[in-house]
Amino acid sequence: MKKAFMGVRLRRLREERGLTQAALARSLDLSPSYLNQLERNQRPLTVPVLLKLNAAFGLDVQVFSEAEEARMLPDLRAALADEGVEASMAEMRELASNMPQIARAILSMQSRLHEAQEQVDLLSGRITGEVSPGPAPFEAVRDYFYRQRNYIPSLDEAAEAIGRGYRPGKLAEGLSERLAGRHGVRVMLEETPGLKRHFDAQAKLLRLSSRLSPAQSAFQIATQLAFLEQGGEIDRLTGGAGLDSDDARALLRIGLANYFAGAVVLPYGSFLEAAEEVRYDVELLGRRFGVGFETTCHRLSTLQRPQARGVPFFFIRVDRAGNISKRQSATDFHFSRIGGSCPLWNVYEAFARPGEVLTQAAQMPDGRRYLWIARTVTHGGGGYGEPVKRFSVALGCDLAHADRIIYGRDLDLGRAESVTPIGAGCKICDRANCLQRAFPLVGRPLDTDPDSSRRAPYSG
Repeated sequence: MKKAFMGVRLRRLREERGLTQAALARSLDLSPSYLNQLERNQRPLTVPVLLKLNAAFGLDVQVFSEAEEARMLPDLRAALADEGVEASMAEMRELASNMPQIARAILSMQSRLHEAQEQVDLLSGRITGEVSPGPAPFEAVRDYFYRQRNYIPSLDEAAEAIGRGYRPGKLAEGLSERLAGRHGVRVMLEETPGLKRHFDAQAKLLRLSSRLSPAQSAFQIATQLAFLEQGGEIDRLTGGAGLDSDDARALLRIGLANYFAGAVVLPYGSFLEAAEEVRYDVELLGRRFGVGFETTCHRLSTLQRPQARGVPFFFIRVDRAGNISKRQSATDFHFSRIGGSCPLWNVYEAFARPGEVLTQAAQMPDGRRYLWIARTVTHGGGGYGEPVKRFSVALGCDLAHADRIIYGRDLDLGRAESVTPIGAGCKICDRANCLQRAFPLVGRPLDTDPDSSRRAPYSG
């Protein structure tokens, strides 16, 4: 197992609390010389020391995880390459690991520079459209959930208190009764093209599509309950999210309500217990709770309650063109914003094998290895000739968790060829001689030779 050297983070923690080395050493029952060695990265930070930090300060040990490092490395590479700086992986890892605040500041400055350049483009007429500072609203909302590690404790706990009182098959009926009894709102099913849910506040009427499954109906009713019963908390969370636009705040309110609804339909405790029982078999879980493959995967990516954590998953949904319409991460996998994703990733192969669950052991350029499952899903339709939306969804985790998951059962990890080398996107992936490379690495000069031709493009 890789040793964790977190001296700068430990020193910063001590300075934030106004403690001397001797005082912190006493609090942790360590010798001052040992603590000094930890802070100078002469010794790794061990699990017993992390537990002592938690006991002494109530500190979430995630502060000392390497997740943030893995998330920042590709963005750091791209940001430095934009400035013509070709830093080594070792230098970037040192910066991300031991000076995360500085690394985040670099990324923030680079982001603001890109935004300023985009506004100049708009104003100069090279691009048409309204000038809008900052990231797009949907990206800002994604970033919010990313920063929260896809877990919102206040909403999750409130939702669980409701959802655990009903059996999965009776959930929609029970939530309808709650909506009527507590809020005087009736639920009406109707056949309206394109409609899932519409709330008429004046008439106190919630209209739902008659085509929804019982679990889908429960989700839509729970979403309305979120606005009615958790509106104050949703407003508080939205107000503290630091979003710059009304559109982003409106989208976040919907996202938080949907989060609450998912936690009602799949209550944390019972869902985690079932997931552990079936070794995270997505299809078995979906059948047990009456929900689809995508909904099950999404909920699995949120099980990060302290003292009751599930496997830390990341979740992604893409279309055939490679557009990412959903991405959630409870842990350290990096979803690239630059240059698309990797075609060697099994989330794209799934389109060629619809309905089949594909497994993949994959390795990123920094050496981290992951277990991925992927499968196609469809939305819409229901009648002849009606349009159907097709996606591929993938669920992944660090390969260290493979023994807890049914999908790791048949992987032969002893053979190097069993692990597929993938990247976060061609423009920031430094793999040499990749046959699938579409673009050269940002910031690296092209190796052009008119006298020879290679199988792998941009292989220099």
